[in-house]
Amino acid sequence: MRDLVQRASFLRAIKDSGFPRALFFIRGREIYPFMPSSESSHQTARRLRREQTPAEQILWRHLRGSRMCNLKFRRQFPIGPYFADFCSTESQLVIELDGGQHADRANEDHERSSFLNSLGYRVLRFWNNQVLENPVVVLTEIEKFLSSYSSLVIGKDQN
Repeated sequence: MRDLVQRASFLRAIKDSGFPRALFFIRGREIYPFMPSSESSHQTARRLRREQTPAEQILWRHLRGSRMCNLKFRRQFPIGPYFADFCSTESQLVIELDGGQHADRANEDHERSSFLNSLGYRVLRFWNNQVLENPVVVLTEIEKFLSSYSSLVIGKDQN
């Protein structure tokens, strides 16, 4: 009976979502609509990976190949309508590098972070000049964040 109620509420949520041809992602009891992936989004991701900023190149050098805490990171990873600069799906971490143009777009960045948080991702933001001037500090902060994540996961496994 409980499954029927859940299915009925799911179908109602699809109908009321306003997305006529949307795909849905279910996490626990929450339902999130996603527009279907198009070829243009794949082309956009490829273009963004080809046209990296110098700060992205430096950070990618340290994240690629599971070099950071033995976790796999992806570049320009599409999540819903956004492209995360760097994403570890395993640790549910998104790392965003912001250039000077982001100073004027604080509301958009907050909306983007809220969306990613609603899906369970944690977002770390750094300014490009932080990575360019002192990458060791940025990498240390990421490592510290990931080590706190791993201690939480280990703690859950032991309970």
